[in-house]
Parts: sequence; C-alpha cells; structure tokens
Amino acid sequence: MRSTRTFLAAAALAVAASPALAQQQGVGKNEILIGTIQDLSGPLAGFGKQARNGMQLRVDELNEQGSIHGRKLKLLVEDDGYDPKKAVLAAQKLVNQDRIFLMAGHLGTAQNMAAMPVQFEKGVVNFMPITAAREMYEPLHKLKYSFAATYYDQMRLALPKLVKDKQARKVCTLYQDDDFGLEVLRGAEAGLKTINMDLAEKTTYKRGATDFSSQVARMKGAGCDFVVLGTIIRETIGTIGEARKTGFSPTFLGSSAAYTDLIHKLGGKAMDGLYATMTVQNPYLDEASQPIRFWANKYKTKFNEDPTVFSVYGYSIVDWFIKAAQKAGPNLTTDSFVKTMDSISFDTDMFGAAPATYGPNKRLGSDLSRLSQIQDGKWKVISDYVKP
Repeated sequence: MRSTRTFLAAAALAVAASPALAQQQGVGKNEILIGTIQDLSGPLAGFGKQARNGMQLRVDELNEQGSIHGRKLKLLVEDDGYDPKKAVLAAQKLVNQDRIFLMAGHLGTAQNMAAMPVQFEKGVVNFMPITAAREMYEPLHKLKYSFAATYYDQMRLALPKLVKDKQARKVCTLYQDDDFGLEVLRGAEAGLKTINMDLAEKTTYKRGATDFSSQVARMKGAGCDFVVLGTIIRETIGTIGEARKTGFSPTFLGSSAAYTDLIHKLGGKAMDGLYATMTVQNPYLDEASQPIRFWANKYKTKFNEDPTVFSVYGYSIVDWFIKAAQKAGPNLTTDSFVKTMDSISFDTDMFGAAPATYGPNKRLGSDLSRLSQIQDGKWKVISDYVKP
C-alpha cells in the first residue's frame, strides 16, 4: 500500500511538472496579461503617454466587442522614466511578479536592451518595441519581433539623396550618446560613404540634456550646412531653436524618433523646414480619411486629447497582437504564438503603414521608410517608401 501511495505521489508530481500540462504564464481561463514599459515621467513622457493611450484604446475595443477565444485582454503598464536601470526593474516586476505573457511596445533602444535579458530568461516575447534599432531583431532570437525600419537604414537611404538635392558641402551630426544615437550616426556614415563624403563634425549629448549651445557653436564653427539629428523631442527643439537664435541655418534631418507633432506644437515656427524619416503619417484630423477621423474621435473622447503618431504605434501594436493571438488558437502558449508569427503577414492599414511579413528567419516586418518635412506647422509627406 505504501509503495502504491509513493508511486501515485511521484506520478502526480511528474504530471504537474510536465511542460505540456504546465500553466502558460500570463494566460488564464478568462484573461491574457500583456505588459508594456513606457516613459511616463522622463524626457519622452509625451511619447510614452501617447503610446500607452493608443494601446489601451485597442484593448478596450477588444474587451467591449469580444475576446480572444473567450479571454479578455489586460494591459499592465510600468514607467521607466527613460532610464535603462529602471527599465530592468520594471521588466522584473512585469515578468516575475505580474507574470505577463508578452511585452508589447516597450519604448526606447537602451531601455529594451536592458530589459530583454530579464524577459528572455522567462520566455517572454519582446513584441514590436517602439524603437527602430537593429538590435530589436538582430541577432536572430526566437522571442524578438520588430516593426520599424531601422534608424540605420532610414539614415543610410534618405541622407545621400537629400544631401545631393540640397547641394550640401559639409555634413555634421548631433546625436544622443547611447545605442539610439549610435544607430543614427552609423546610418549617416554609411549613407555618406556611398557619395564619397564623411561627417565634418560629430558632437553628442547625454540623455536628459537641455542646453545645446556648445554643440551648436561647434557645428556652426565647422561651417556645417547640413546636420543629421540623432535627437528626439526636446533635444530636436532645443538644437534647432538655438541654431535659429544664433543665425545658424543648415538643413536639419532627423530620424523617425523626431517625427512627432510635439516638435512643431512645442517648438513653433522655428521648426519649419525640419526633415524626418517616418512610416505612418501623423493623423491630423482635418486631413484624415473618414476611418481615421472616426478612430481619432474615439481616442479624443476617451483621453481628451488629439491622437498622434505614437498613439497610432500603440494602437497598431496591440491590434497586431490580437490578430496573431486569434490565429494562434485557443491553446495560446509562447510556442504557438511564435509559430503563428513565423508565418503571418499584416496588410497596409488605415494609417498608411507598409505591409509587413514575418518568418523563422525574418523578425523585422518591414524595412521601408519615407520622408516628411514640417511645412507651415505640419508634417507633410514628401516621398514614397524607399526600399533598401
């Protein structure tokens, strides 16, 4: 009898420990938990709040209208203040304490780099981070999926043509001293190499900097007539504002990190003329299609503010997750989700995003970007998608 009880106890333990029957983290009978880490209190709080709102809108739509195979969706949000160290703590909480199924739309290059090891240790997918760094899909990893054409390719393709169009003689750069800024720098160097040019001056700033007078003075002193900006919101505004004040008037080109309505809303008329690479167009309500106007009115009713391109990013990221999770079927696991993603395609949506496809060896959905310029206080698309 004792032997029988011992055998049954051992068998029960074996069944409980069986991977096939183990409970999938973040997936319950009635709910799926997904997490996101945003900057809600630091230098990119404008971006972070917009992305969070866009994500929450799509979550609420799903839960009001239906479910994912009987499961509602719950979004857990943590603030890292755009600090990689805080990003690690936020990831540890979401992954180990809240036990999320997937990390969606984490904002920031250095922040993702810091958080991914925490996620990967527990098999948590890094899904569509809001950064265009190559490290978001390279080196190839089962748990990486990215949507944004890289900063490297954005600069590599856009810069040579614009330099030629502007007949620029001296190209300089100001970039953030981290992984994001280095990607912009490397793309600029690669692009200039194709037209036998080098950067005449390189200058950097630390995350959170507010004074750019010394950097502008250096570039002006070097005689730069074209400046590549590895900057985001206030650094873009601060640099261009300082340049205008000192009579320094080069052509300014930023990456998709500078493509936001906050640039012209906060920087005013001085921002006219800035170029930036981008994918989906900012949803200005007076220029939008009827579906976008309908969507934007829902957003404004819920959050009491107009949506932006980062609102679109957040909304689309959750929408892509919902489509993949629905396709993965009722037995949602990390393995079933990855298998689904490795054979999925997303069509052009109402926001104008390029079509995206994924596969076992393709973790960047699309490498396409285009160019916009601020004209009369609004971003205007001035080129079609450019294929690397």
